[in-house]
Amino acid sequence: MFIAQELRKKSIAEYLLYMWQMEDLIRAYGCSLARIRREYIDRFDYTDEQKDEETDWFGNLIRMMNEEGRRQEGHLQINKIIVKDLADLHNQLMLSGKFPFYNAEYYKVLPFIVELRNKGDKDVNEIENCLDALYGVMLLRLQQKPVSDETESAIKEITTFIGMLSDYYIKDRTEGLDFGDE
Repeated sequence: MFIAQELRKKSIAEYLLYMWQMEDLIRAYGCSLARIRREYIDRFDYTDEQKDEETDWFGNLIRMMNEEGRRQEGHLQINKIIVKDLADLHNQLMLSGKFPFYNAEYYKVLPFIVELRNKGDKDVNEIENCLDALYGVMLLRLQQKPVSDETESAIKEITTFIGMLSDYYIKDRTEGLDFGDE
């Protein structure tokens, strides 16, 4: 919860990847709040009050996963909404003439997006394809598995692109963006 709160302020993309990781962590513990408290939360150097807050947060995530039928796979609705918001913002940025650097970065990443869509789920939007790629490579690194030079190169470009989108998301939420629609 504490990490999620900080990430949400700093980078919505990092927040999403973290939340996806928490969904997987909950599944790894069999959706058992007692196990998560005992084997995960208690390992942190938190006060008892912080541990209780963290436990409540995980409890709410588990409840949502149960209610939404996400115990085995998939993402929570709260996370899907953020992905949709990012995709909507991406479309606004692309349609506006006021964000040429964003447009240029998108066209640099487009060949990788096409490749990802050809290999993966064509029913998800381009932004989710990029986030899926970032999450997949993050998991490979956590497992200390090799990542090819070609994939590293693609991930570097995707990271830059998603980072720009994430920055625009935060700016749009805090100050508002001028898309020049008037």
